[in-house]
Amino acid sequence: MSSSDVVIRVEGVGKKYALNHEKGKGYTALRDVAARQAQAWGRWLNPFTLAGQLRKAQGQAGLDRADSEEDFWALKDVSFEVRRGERVGIIGRNGAGKSTLLKILSRITEPTKGRVEIRGRVASLLEVGTGFHPELTGRENIYLNGAILGMSRKTIRSKIDEIIDFAEVERFLDTPVKRYSSGMYVRLAFAVAAYLEPEILILDEVLAVGDIGFQKKCLARMEKTAESGRTILFVSHTMAAVKTLCEKAMYLNRGAVVGFGETSKVISHYIADALPTDDNDVPVRLFPDAPEKPAVLRRVAVVDDAGRPKRSFGLDSQIWLEIDYELKRDARDCMVIFAVSRDGVSIYQSHDTDLNESLLDVRHAGCYRSRVTLPKRLLTAGTYLVYPAITIGHSGQYGHDGHPDALSFEISEDDQPMGIERKGYSHSRGALIVAEPVWEVGIIDAALWHNLTTN
Repeated sequence: MSSSDVVIRVEGVGKKYALNHEKGKGYTALRDVAARQAQAWGRWLNPFTLAGQLRKAQGQAGLDRADSEEDFWALKDVSFEVRRGERVGIIGRNGAGKSTLLKILSRITEPTKGRVEIRGRVASLLEVGTGFHPELTGRENIYLNGAILGMSRKTIRSKIDEIIDFAEVERFLDTPVKRYSSGMYVRLAFAVAAYLEPEILILDEVLAVGDIGFQKKCLARMEKTAESGRTILFVSHTMAAVKTLCEKAMYLNRGAVVGFGETSKVISHYIADALPTDDNDVPVRLFPDAPEKPAVLRRVAVVDDAGRPKRSFGLDSQIWLEIDYELKRDARDCMVIFAVSRDGVSIYQSHDTDLNESLLDVRHAGCYRSRVTLPKRLLTAGTYLVYPAITIGHSGQYGHDGHPDALSFEISEDDQPMGIERKGYSHSRGALIVAEPVWEVGIIDAALWHNLTTN
């Protein structure tokens, strides 16, 4: 391909943010404030100390600014090229710089340094409601987004039926979108972005909101969009979706590109980095508080029957997962979730409400621990990653906190006896699930079988 096929060129891009740190202050009584203010006025009104006070105040202001501000580089010297028709997945841990990069490519924010060239119309879906005006109806927002993309009213009208059919919001199309649920919002936003046929489609975690049916529709539509020669940039923590959709992948880590190329190789690199090192081999993760969230995860651990954190288990070992979380307020429709994956493929997922729907009733504010066991002899030997999460409301519309690849554990066949259940049998079958069903073996009448298969 020639250089004219390059539709996105990023050269040495960096993005810096200033972090402000406010010093903690203890309780101060009103009389103390009044006394200090009176002393301050007395000093300032004294002509002999005025010059010194000014110099002191200026110096202190400089110190306060230096102590309270810190530069944070969300992206560092990022460079890459994307050619027309390529489908590129962007992966990495939370805080790696993925969303910042997409905002720069979508011209929502400017880079601090570096250069970006984009050839073609860009449609972005970076979060729920991106590009929508909350006071306008769904129909009005469709026309607004089309106009932003430079499309004529006639062209938009020719696409609107497909958009409405995909989004399944016909009943609410003339309702202001501020009254939509997050699921309705993202359905319509994705449909607009995908069906108005931009030359470059940028998607950030579009599969994070919505049910399984919607996710399948999204993937099918993205595959069709890619087949038509349009370029797609796709951020997701779902490695299976990245593998299915994208021919290339970019791995961001702490703001820098550490891998770019064939999808399977880049995903393997990312998963290898996510596994604990020998210096941090205890399968326990602690998470900081997030005061703005109504529900937060605080700790997750893999433990044995005795409650001891452990990383390696046998096929017949009992594996327990502990998830500690905090609710900041009473909440309905709250679910604690965990998923297990291997080599980028999601294998097993469970909700604490699956067998106890009463948990969907009000959970009162407080700190909780959910403890769940993985069935014995479920998974084959190998290394697995755990993704814990907590959600409030359908699809997490009122709150969500999750940590992809929070920790890992290993299953080996060392506890298997030789003989019928010989060591290595799970690997030889090339499967991820080792659980054995119940077989029934019997004899049937040959004449009866002949009649059944010939009639």
